Amino acid sequence: MGSELQGWKNTALLVIDMQKDFILAGGPLHVKGGESILPNVVAAVGLARARNLPVVWVSYSNPIANRRDFQSLTTYLPTQVVREHDPLGRDVELFRRHLYSPGNPRPTSKGTPGAELADGLSIGEGEYKLVKTRFSAFFNTNLHSFLQGLHIHNLIVTGVQTPNCIRQTVYDAVALDYRKITVISDATAAATPEIHFANLTDMMNIGVESQTLQEWMV
Repeated sequence: MGSELQGWKNTALLVIDMQKDFILAGGPLHVKGGESILPNVVAAVGLARARNLPVVWVSYSNPIANRRDFQSLTTYLPTQVVREHDPLGRDVELFRRHLYSPGNPRPTSKGTPGAELADGLSIGEGEYKLVKTRFSAFFNTNLHSFLQGLHIHNLIVTGVQTPNCIRQTVYDAVALDYRKITVISDATAAATPEIHFANLTDMMNIGVESQTLQEWMV
């Protein structure tokens, strides 16, 4: 077990935007491929728990509850990245603000059912999450300093959607010099397979790895 854990050292798993407004059919930000990857995202998170490794979900406003001594643990960290917006849309991108006017759905507004994690994903005791308001998980958040404090050098990326939040997060991670970045191809999704794989190709062209869930789990 010791050598197996050593292979995961200094690695974080990012789970991006796996929320009901993105995943469920009929949601205001529905990603067509999102529901089909949900079992693989659940499996990726479950892998960490099955190996008794620490699970950390990162949040913008809450202190770490029931904090563990993370520095003393093997640093393989599933990190949940979600969107939660002001119900009036004051913190959302300009091109989406019309969705927050009266009579519109106000997607992923804080405290609404659509902002909840998709079925099968949940935050466990002592875990933590990060809330973002833009495509990149690194933009105007503490994610980089949080990961650096835990000596994270490698990232595994899952979630939705590939041309927007996945791609922007990955490109920022490259700019921030993370050593190894892997996108799980069947645990990420876009509106169509063509869009998904075109964006995976772009990311691979800048040194990012793409693996299936099975390849990554071996």
